[in-house]
Amino acid sequence: MFRNAKAEDADQILPILFQIFDEMELDVFKEVGDEKMAQVIKEGFFQPGYRYGLDNILVNEIDGKVVAIMVGYPESLEDGIDEPLIKIMHKYGIKEKNLFGDKEAWPGEWYLDSFAVAPAYQNKGIGTETMEHFIQVMRDRGEKILSLNVDVNNEPAKHVYTKTGFKKVGQLYIGSHLYDHMQYDLEK
Repeated sequence: MFRNAKAEDADQILPILFQIFDEMELDVFKEVGDEKMAQVIKEGFFQPGYRYGLDNILVNEIDGKVVAIMVGYPESLEDGIDEPLIKIMHKYGIKEKNLFGDKEAWPGEWYLDSFAVAPAYQNKGIGTETMEHFIQVMRDRGEKILSLNVDVNNEPAKHVYTKTGFKKVGQLYIGSHLYDHMQYDLEK
């Protein structure tokens, strides 16, 4: 079942989301440690307007288990999307000014910031199924252009995105990693 995330999903969402953080090799995670950052991110789930706030997370649930997550927001919100987290980080003694310093979305896009499938459900078609549901939900909401970034070396993810209709439109760096910027035109 594809649905909005709920508070009781937090413990299932966190390890799925951390797969992405591990791939990104963010310096703050190395400096502070995964355990403290997990506390910070989990607290952030309950902050309205935050990038990883529950209000920005959709989940695919099968038999009561969260098997995939999708986190996103309109590009117009990107500049302030991490402000709630910065306050939490400072509360925990983490002095970073931001978690992500790079612009990730282009004007006019609805940006899919994070998409991941739980390890036990990978390579079973769950990613494609979840992405197809997501595209339909966004079309029903009246969005026009979806976008996402995928590491240039992440062939399995690129396969899912291409298979579901996303097209590469450019490249950019997020941190030290090069990403393909992909879009899906919902009006076609």
